[in-house]
Amino acid sequence: MRSHIPNVTFKTRVRNDALGGPNPFEWKDLSSDNIFKGRNVVVFSLPGAFTPTCSTSHLPRYEELYADFQAQGVDAVVCVSVNDAFVMFQWGKSQNAKNVFLLPDGNGEFTRKMGMLVDKNNLGFGQRSWRYSMYVENGEIKKMFIEPGFQDNCPTDPFEVSDADTMLNYLKSR
Repeated sequence: MRSHIPNVTFKTRVRNDALGGPNPFEWKDLSSDNIFKGRNVVVFSLPGAFTPTCSTSHLPRYEELYADFQAQGVDAVVCVSVNDAFVMFQWGKSQNAKNVFLLPDGNGEFTRKMGMLVDKNNLGFGQRSWRYSMYVENGEIKKMFIEPGFQDNCPTDPFEVSDADTMLNYLKSR
């Protein structure tokens, strides 16, 4: 298992009102350092935006408990998915996500370097992230919760240990 976050560049979209028009967004590269350096970050990764468990349980509970994470010294809660910036933006809007930062890993590079990339061809998804969460201090991975049954084309979608409550309980017990 990795001890540190991999160094990658994420392709994100940010609002720039100076652009005007119906699509006032521009590309902005974010490095791993931009996200993790000098910060305490909770990360959870999931198979895909707009998918059932991700939308009904995983993201909403992290969003709901955001203040509790902050009370434990967490600077940011980040959701990673192998989806592009456009999909992540629309998913965030549909979920009314205000606190959790939705980080697109469109090429799957971060997920691959984390060792968490799996085939989900059985669902027509291609390569996606296995479901997991981790607590990171200044780029160093302090704790990971990886769902059981890690495998390509898993017939189920385990959601037992990467949930917000498990992470919050871990942080409270440190």
